[in-house]
Order: sequence, then C-alpha cells, then structure tokens
Amino acid sequence: MCELVDVNDEPESGDASGASSASPGADMWDTITDSPEEALSRRLLEGLGYCGHYMHFHGGGRSGKAPIICLIAKRGGQITQQELGSFFELKPGSLSEVLAKIETAGFIERTRNPEDRRQLTIRLTDKGRAEAARDQEARRHFRAQAFDCLSIEERKTLLDMLERIRTRWEELDD
Repeated sequence: MCELVDVNDEPESGDASGASSASPGADMWDTITDSPEEALSRRLLEGLGYCGHYMHFHGGGRSGKAPIICLIAKRGGQITQQELGSFFELKPGSLSEVLAKIETAGFIERTRNPEDRRQLTIRLTDKGRAEAARDQEARRHFRAQAFDCLSIEERKTLLDMLERIRTRWEELDD
C-alpha cells in the first residue's frame, strides 16, 4: 500500500518516519511512500526500463535501420519487402516509411518485380553492405561484453528469471 504524505505538514523534529517535507512545486509522486515490496518492484521496473531503453537506442531497436540492413545482409543482400515485413512487428505502411528513410540514406535500393509489379525487391547497396558489416560487428561486440559482469551460472539464472517474468507479463495481458 502507498501512504500519501501531506506536503504541507512539516516533519516534527526527531520524526522517525523518514518522510521529508516536499519543496514547493514538488511532483505528487515524490510524496508517496512505498512499502518495501512496492519499492523493490519500482526499482526492478526502472532497471528493466533502462535496459530496454539502452538496447533500443544502442542496438538499433527492433525495426530500425540496423536490424533491417543486418537481416538483408544475412539473406544474401536482397529480400522482398513482404518477406522483410514478416520479420518485424510493423504495418506495411510503417515499413515503407522506414525503408524510404534507409533508401534516402543510400543503404538500400527498392525495385519492382517485373513479373509481379505489386512486389518490391530490396537490395543492399555497397554503402549498405559496409554499414551492415559495421552494425553486425558492433552487435557482436556488445553481446560479448553485455553480461561479462556475470558468471555463466548467473547468466543462466537471469535468463530463467526473465523468461518467467515474460510468461507472467503475457498472462497479465490476457
């Protein structure tokens, strides 16, 4: 349970509650006192949030330039837009928008299939191949160092815990 602290009350001297008076304009959330369990959950979520944010911005996200050009490189340098779309959680219009930006940057070329004009083939340019190689190396480097602060056994334990959390969160969505 959360306890709201009246921001207008000044703590008495010797107050053992640990509550501090809020400064004028302090955020309402600064005045909430969590139970130890709630505080731990809040810190876990903040930590997971930081990890997600870090991975998104340093790893290219799940559907940005880096994962797209790396996938195309792994598929031999070309792929249809439809095949590419099946790998990412993007609507076709959103994928087209991302691909337009990648194309404008000179990393890919899109051409219509002469046999089926509805289908687009996406090919990496030389610039795109070089960028994909740099991105793949950066990802390998990150994976090699991301968990080196943990022993192999700790990594396995973390993986087990993350899988249990994911399963639980999926249940909460039902």
